[in-house]
Amino acid sequence: MNQISSSTHASAASGAAFMLAASLAFAGSNTLQAVLPTPTEYGGFGMSSTGMAFWQYVIASILALPLIFRIGINNLRTSHPLAHEVRAFTSALGVHVFVYGFASGVPIWQMVTLLATGPLFIILGSTVLLGEKASTARIAAALLGFAGAIIVSGVGAEGFTWQTFVPIVAAALWATTDILTKYLTRKGESPETLTVSLLVLITPNHLAILLFATAFAWVLPAGAAPGFPFALPTGTGLLLLLLLGALTGAAQYLLSFAYRAADATFLQPFGDLKVPLGATVGWIVLGQVPSIWFWPGAALIIFASLFLYLVEGRERPSKLATA
Repeated sequence: MNQISSSTHASAASGAAFMLAASLAFAGSNTLQAVLPTPTEYGGFGMSSTGMAFWQYVIASILALPLIFRIGINNLRTSHPLAHEVRAFTSALGVHVFVYGFASGVPIWQMVTLLATGPLFIILGSTVLLGEKASTARIAAALLGFAGAIIVSGVGAEGFTWQTFVPIVAAALWATTDILTKYLTRKGESPETLTVSLLVLITPNHLAILLFATAFAWVLPAGAAPGFPFALPTGTGLLLLLLLGALTGAAQYLLSFAYRAADATFLQPFGDLKVPLGATVGWIVLGQVPSIWFWPGAALIIFASLFLYLVEGRERPSKLATA
């Protein structure tokens, strides 16, 4: 059966709005992830990237407790525990890889732009594993977003370094998480179940990664080894860590609603809006001025998102998605 899209115009608009809100939350959390591991002599708080990621999700899980009690434990039962666990592990590992990039000194605007390689992983995985239709518009939008990310990062002019691949690995891990999120929504899992299960399961996974990094610190690069694994900042640093946990929980909840409303491949270019948003917040808060290539690249990313929305948003509700 030839089908174009499983999203009606209303659900596409809803999914895009939720993804935009999630991108705003991610822009804030990315800024905090850049500040907290920065050495104190450079104006940061000196947290290890591994320890910060662990506490980030401990706090997010604690803040989710009222939601757990409101929903009820019975509503958190699932017939797909393995999928939830793999989703939590890939998400946790992606966080540790990503925040290590900040700890290694990569500027926030370059870190976030290289995450725009994610849609290519999403399209491949969603097409092969979920059977979604990768339309010409979706492929074109993903490639435009990727091209914009490369322009913004200045990779073409400065050449690849090993740090360049850090956010790309994180993008591949988070793409796996996104595909599993869409898979679970198709299995009937609610946004509440997806959010709370991730926040509950991800903390033990972060703990396992933290303990592994502690035990094998001698093989890890500088900035990733946690030192004393459970050290917390004080004063302003602790407040920022609490804010980071709150933004993390909010972003995951918004993502769950987005993926319930629309196809994963449709939503990914809207996720690319994290690039200009993250760069702008990093510029304002951290004074990390993007290169001149930021502006044409960011414009291309925004154009890709608008292009996909206008093309697929016009599809009549009577048209179905590929079965």
